[in-house]
Amino acid sequence: MSDRYDLRLPAIEITQGARRIYTFAVDGKVIHDFAAVSRVHRDEHGLGGYQRPEVLAHIRAIRRYLESENAILPNSIVFAFDDRVRFEALSERNGHATIGELVIPVDEALPEDQRAALIVDGQQRSAAIRDADLAAFPVAAVGFVASGQEDQRAQFILVNNTKPLPKGLIHELLPDTAGELPVRYARRRLPAQLMMRLNTDGDSPFAGRISMPTAPDGYIKDNSVLRMIENSLYEGALYQYRDSETGEGDVETMLSHLKFFWWQVVTTWSEPWSLAPRYSRLTHGAGIQSLGFVMDGLTEGLSVWDLSGSDVLKKSFAALDEVVAWTGGTWNFGEGDAVRWNSLQNTPNDVRRLTNFLLRACR
Repeated sequence: MSDRYDLRLPAIEITQGARRIYTFAVDGKVIHDFAAVSRVHRDEHGLGGYQRPEVLAHIRAIRRYLESENAILPNSIVFAFDDRVRFEALSERNGHATIGELVIPVDEALPEDQRAALIVDGQQRSAAIRDADLAAFPVAAVGFVASGQEDQRAQFILVNNTKPLPKGLIHELLPDTAGELPVRYARRRLPAQLMMRLNTDGDSPFAGRISMPTAPDGYIKDNSVLRMIENSLYEGALYQYRDSETGEGDVETMLSHLKFFWWQVVTTWSEPWSLAPRYSRLTHGAGIQSLGFVMDGLTEGLSVWDLSGSDVLKKSFAALDEVVAWTGGTWNFGEGDAVRWNSLQNTPNDVRRLTNFLLRACR
């Protein structure tokens, strides 16, 4: 067989609203001839891919099982096809289904990222079949033609909705998804978009410092920044830039507001800002969230244009600088309540204590 051919597979086309999905069987040994795993990465063009890295121990366990007697994999592998894949009907539509052939172009000379399909669900299973000492292993499969990477990412999140996907991966994918998502994900799409911009914009005080799958060297926890943004969006300073009907907002102005405040943080405490949470409570979850509430307290109702012409933040930060203990010393909360600088934890109680202390000091 040449390295360029059409893989023709008996399939059933099923109508779901305006979409078509295809159920079929395929030899697991040929999956990687036409399909790729789109691993999440970031380059000069932005976010690419969406899959987590292969879990080698899991793949080895599946492989051992597949090489045992009477092995079975009943769960379908899910593919997102591009528009090179076509369906040729062989019968009239019967209700919601049509019998025919799925035609998948295969070009073994193409690089992985140019193959006609991406694996949306079943990454480890397909890798285990690929590596197993087996001549063939047919599997059930489901495929759909995606309108683009945004559609693929949205389907990936939805398919994995009941599985323990890493939260960091979800946060990184959400800004670049399209279509309907579960409520808890839809609510976080705008905060995640703002967080991603804070981590990737060159003029951001957070640039490269937030830890996520495509920025593993970041030392500030993504969830701490996300919570800070969410609190402000729904109850604080950023609320003024949101559309109350759609829940969306003026992203650029929100970013300007966030950057203005957090650059004041960096200017005031440059050394603590450069240290990992182990050595600085400023970059710790307690510090990030508490200062987010301080931002809300000091700037709520003030637009970024009001702030740029005011020295209210400088005066407040000068007062804060007298009492903070980001990298050493003691937090003196008053009335005999004093703790070592690194005793504060990322808990609701400690975040509340630190927030109230900072707000009293700057007022």
